[in-house]
Amino acid sequence: MSSTVKTDIVNPDGLYDPEPNGYSHAVIAKGGNRVAYIAGQGGEDQDGNLSPDFANQVEQAYKNLRIVLDAINAQPNQVSKINTYVVNYDPSMLDVMTKYVRETFGAALPAQTLVPVPRLALDGMLFEVDAVAIID
Repeated sequence: MSSTVKTDIVNPDGLYDPEPNGYSHAVIAKGGNRVAYIAGQGGEDQDGNLSPDFANQVEQAYKNLRIVLDAINAQPNQVSKINTYVVNYDPSMLDVMTKYVRETFGAALPAQTLVPVPRLALDGMLFEVDAVAIID
């Protein structure tokens, strides 16, 4: 599938380089004619099971996001914005999250906001990611 959606990544001079942390300051999306708002995807598998391990939940959450993108015929490079929610955030968790952001989005890093939270919807849920995609 050839995408007519193009994204321009904007990391302006005067701001620090966000790329090592797995995101872009701004993304301008053009060429699409639909916007998809993707609900928060957590680390639960198809049967609703959650691993107690943070890294496993992050990996599964991004797998779940890819499943949604595939279902709506969208590519990762059409995602312009993600929000991530992390229970009991500690900066040591950033490397794990950045790894899976890079695996999912490659060089087309979306704008991203990380929100530390005291808990999420399900008991044992440690991570969630939602997304906005501009699609054809």
